[in-house]
Order: sequence, then C-alpha cells, then structure tokens
Amino acid sequence: MAHMSPLPATTSPQLADDFAIFERILGFVPNSLLTMQRRPEIVKGFGVLTKAVMSPDGEVDLGFKRLLAHFASRAAGCQYCEAHSLIAAKIHGISDDKVAAVWEYQQSPLYSDAERVALDYALAAGSVPNAVDEPLMERMRAHWTEDQIVEILGAICLYGFLNRWNDSMATDLEEAPKALGEDVLASGGWTGGKHVK
Repeated sequence: MAHMSPLPATTSPQLADDFAIFERILGFVPNSLLTMQRRPEIVKGFGVLTKAVMSPDGEVDLGFKRLLAHFASRAAGCQYCEAHSLIAAKIHGISDDKVAAVWEYQQSPLYSDAERVALDYALAAGSVPNAVDEPLMERMRAHWTEDQIVEILGAICLYGFLNRWNDSMATDLEEAPKALGEDVLASGGWTGGKHVK
C-alpha cells in the first residue's frame, strides 16, 4: 500500500501538458506523478528531463531505451518501474515476443550482441555499488558510439530517479503494468512487491 495517496490529475491544472507527455509514453498518467504533483515544479523538471532523454531525435531506439530502463530498475529492485518500463517498451515498438524473452536476453536470438551488452551495462549502472568497469566499457565501445552511450546512460539515470521515488513511496502499481508484470515478469520472480495491494 502506498505511503502517500496520488492526487487526481485535475488537482494541478498547470500540469496538464506535463501529464500529457506521460500519457503518450504510457497511455496513462502514472501514480508516481500524481503523488509528485504536490510539488508541481518537480513534475515540470522531470518532464523536461524525460523529453530530453527520450527524444525521438536520438540515435538509440525509443523502445530499446525503455528496455534499458527495465534492466536498470531490475538492478535497483524497483518492481513498479520494472513493469512500467516494459509497458512503455511495447508502446514504443518492442515486440511482444521480445518483451516475453526479456529474462532470456543473453540467449534469445531476438536480442543482438549490441543490445545484450547495453542491457548488461544497464544492470551494472543500476546496481549499488555501481558495477560499470573498464572491460564493460570496452564491450560497449565495440557496439555503440560515445554519443549513443551518453543517451543510453541518460535512460538508465532517468529511471534511477524513478526507482528511488517509487520504492520510497511504495507507489501503487496501475492495472496495465500489473497485468504485464504478472504475464511476463512473474516467471522470473517478479511479484509486484510493495506496489501491489
């Protein structure tokens, strides 16, 4: 059960455009932002960062950025964000088959070598203590440019904020990500944890 109840989206009419960003990403306004709106400037700042990190003008695929967010969230242990990031990955073009194979990314032919190393990087960067080392960076450089690595790390770090926010608030998981978690992630040990009533 959440430590703080989300407020209705209509509580802060000045955030309508900011909430619209996340409706496009997820199909709904997440409870995390509905709680966060108690300080509207935090929502606005997070929206600006999200637009910059998840820009369609980047070199890294938008759906894949959400998979990176999923792996960073897995490393951090935030089951809310694990489910949310996979919903967003599907909305942004990651196939159902690829999402279903997320636990087997190292062996699945659906994932390229470049994707595998980037997902390893997301796990390492999302861990505490941070596990990114020079050998991993060498593997990254074999597949990704420096500009792409910055974009990849941006997606990982964006979710680092959300991981801390949602686990600290025990944010209640909405129905769509909960259903995806139960369908896809439960086989790998996902339960929804404190985010499921």
